[in-house]
Amino acid sequence: MKISQLAAHCGLSAHTLRFYEKNGLIESSERSPSGYRRYSEADIRRVEFVKTARDAGFSLDEIAQLLSIRLDRDHHTCEEVTSITRHKLESINAKIAQLEEIRQSLQLLLKSCDGGMDSAVHCSIIEALDAGKVPVEEATA
Repeated sequence: MKISQLAAHCGLSAHTLRFYEKNGLIESSERSPSGYRRYSEADIRRVEFVKTARDAGFSLDEIAQLLSIRLDRDHHTCEEVTSITRHKLESINAKIAQLEEIRQSLQLLLKSCDGGMDSAVHCSIIEALDAGKVPVEEATA
C-alpha cells in the first residue's frame, strides 16, 4: 500500500504520516524500485495504533513508549502501561482544572462590564487586565 492509500485508509494526511515517520513512530517496511514507501499489514496496524493513541491524547513521546512496550510485551508489564496512562490522566485533569479557573475568570470579567456602546475609556475588563488583577469569585461559606 502506498502512503496516499494508507493516509486515506487511516483518515490521516500523507504529511502527518511522514511526520510520524520522521519522529520514529512509524516506518515503511520497504520502498518500491521508484522510491515510493510501501506499507504492509503490520505497518497499517502500527499506524492505526499511533492514530488511536494520539486520539486518546497521548503525546508523541508517550506513544513511542507505548509502541516500545507493544513491540516487546514479554519484557514489559501492564503496570508500565497503566503508569503512562495514569500520568496522562493526571496531566489532563490538571489542564481541566486550569481551564475551569480561566472560564471562571472570564465569566467574572464579563459580569463586571455592561458591554454598552460607551467609550472603552473606563472599560472594567481593560482596567482589570491593565491592573494585572482578574477578578476572583469569593468563596461562599
